[in-house]
Amino acid sequence: MYLKSVFGSVLFVLFFITGCAQHQPGQTISLDEVLSRIEKNDTSFVVIDVRTEPELYGPLGKLENTIHIPLQDLSSRISEIEKYKEKEIAVICRTDNRSAVARDFLKQAGYNVKNVPGGMVLYQSKKN
Repeated sequence: MYLKSVFGSVLFVLFFITGCAQHQPGQTISLDEVLSRIEKNDTSFVVIDVRTEPELYGPLGKLENTIHIPLQDLSSRISEIEKYKEKEIAVICRTDNRSAVARDFLKQAGYNVKNVPGGMVLYQSKKN
């Protein structure tokens, strides 16, 4: 019984930490900063959109000058972004769930990458 209680507590803490890590300082970049850097044509910066192809042409639209690699293809297409390894990368999706997964994957591969909280849903709400 004691082990079940300890195990349950450990799982709760792990899920809590993982959920909170999505928005920890240093792990994210604001949508406003992303848009500003795109507008300034900041060459030290790259945006990767990890949504599916149909989502790019849906109601949320897409950002200019972004690289599109769906999350499900990221591991097999990572060589396409090798040339950006020394740049700061912002990863965006519909909200920020898939981009957080992509951020974690790319961080483990040695990239300087941040997640965009709110994603394209936030972008669309700011446009309206």
